[in-house]
Amino acid sequence: MATITRAKQRTLKRPIKAIGTGLHTGKKISLTLRPAPPDTGIVFCRVDLNPHKSICARASVVGDTTLATTLIEDGVRISTVEHLMSAFSGLSIDNAFVDVDGEEIPIMDGSASIFVFLIESAGIQEQNVTKRFILIKKPIVIHEGDKKAQFEPFSGSKFSLTVDFSHPVIQKNAQFLSINISRTSYIKEISRARTFGFLKDIEHLRANNLALGGSLDNALVFDEEKVINENGLRYADEVVRHKLLDAIGDIYLLGCNIVGAYTGYKSGHALNNQLIRALLADETAWEYISST
Repeated sequence: MATITRAKQRTLKRPIKAIGTGLHTGKKISLTLRPAPPDTGIVFCRVDLNPHKSICARASVVGDTTLATTLIEDGVRISTVEHLMSAFSGLSIDNAFVDVDGEEIPIMDGSASIFVFLIESAGIQEQNVTKRFILIKKPIVIHEGDKKAQFEPFSGSKFSLTVDFSHPVIQKNAQFLSINISRTSYIKEISRARTFGFLKDIEHLRANNLALGGSLDNALVFDEEKVINENGLRYADEVVRHKLLDAIGDIYLLGCNIVGAYTGYKSGHALNNQLIRALLADETAWEYISST
């Protein structure tokens, strides 16, 4: 069995609030992160509704994966949760309440870095309860055409991803990344990578009420030949790093950090959710473990 570092569950020390814009709705949204008791998990709450509606962040309530991961329960939606979930995972936050006054988590700068900043500004509180992990015991693979997502046993937590975009800027840089996830590696190597899109697709997206809040302030945008953002790329391979950031957030809908390896090839939100559901459906493929 894999050995893991002795660890306690973690939450925030105090509430912290931010305001941003929804990437797809274009609406101003207020977000508050609050401490939560041990064994709560991550719980989103639509505070604009009467009564308020709480939704636990779990793969089973993912109801839409069109350009974002959307939780849907009793007809209530909370969309674009993946970047915040990625930050919670990268900083090993087990328990938190997320109050939001709209149907989407604000996009902020398009990465997870502002969520990391908010969590660190609120402070991180260890709780006197042992942290749980999900141990991957055997490979689980999901295919969709030439796309693939896979879990397999590994003694730590490793995420690997390959993208395949036929754009000159993306092609000249690495389209594969593999990284052992720790707090330091997540913050330095993953958290600042922004969501991205292509100028040629924007008119179609907006005609379908998507990306209404998108701008050069919250997304990396490519025309036919180059990056049009004034300051260019944050990482030479920012595209694959952002897709890995998304995958980390999607996989955290398991409710725990994994002890195992995730590998994706051209994978996205839909395939990631199918992979989680396939893992949980096979009780021989995983088990909960605690730190030793």
